Amino acid sequence: MTDLQSSSIRVWDLPTRIFHWLFAASVIGAVTTVNIGGLWMDWHVTFGVAALMLLIFRVIWGFAGPRYARFKNFVVGPKQVWLYLRGSKALETAGHNPLGAWSVMALLLVVGVQAVTGLFASDDILTNGPLNSYVSSQTASLMTTIHKWNKIALLALVGLHLVAILIYTIRGKGLVKPMITGDKPSDRGSATALSARDDWAIRLWALLLFAALSALGWWLIELGRATAFSF
Repeated sequence: MTDLQSSSIRVWDLPTRIFHWLFAASVIGAVTTVNIGGLWMDWHVTFGVAALMLLIFRVIWGFAGPRYARFKNFVVGPKQVWLYLRGSKALETAGHNPLGAWSVMALLLVVGVQAVTGLFASDDILTNGPLNSYVSSQTASLMTTIHKWNKIALLALVGLHLVAILIYTIRGKGLVKPMITGDKPSDRGSATALSARDDWAIRLWALLLFAALSALGWWLIELGRATAFSF
């Protein structure tokens, strides 16, 4: 066994890593295009739908994915978070730490609210969400209001996420490289026993799920375009 094999374990499976970077790209794309405005709003809708489909993928993967991707293996209660903040080493795992776990859940929640409300929102100028025409004007107005205010929470959480990455990097616990390679250093007894499953069966299952959600996303985008052209 090589030194690399004995000192590192597979933590993030390939589907989780691909999700992470596509999710980041879709959120950045949505925020950037809405700030530019104009004809770029079509891309804003596309990025928003993509973020929603990726989020649905991550929720399903949180129940059906490998070891460290599953919510039950990293989401803990407030008491455990408090103990971790007080320096408890017993709560440290190869995956997300207790505080990081809740920051991930908060980010998924806020992006979820932003993406879902965006489906029904309208800027009252050129752009409507794909499902805007299927709800009343009062519902659309409420969704638009939530969409606008929730953007503040989204930007705040993204900012905190970037600050956390910087802090961990300064402390010598880089978070970016493991999300690229999938591996983290380990001084634990059996690296093989603690590694996440990342074989081709897992990847095929993720690919099929991704394909199904891509089709759903494409349908939503085309539905929005068809509705826009019908007026």
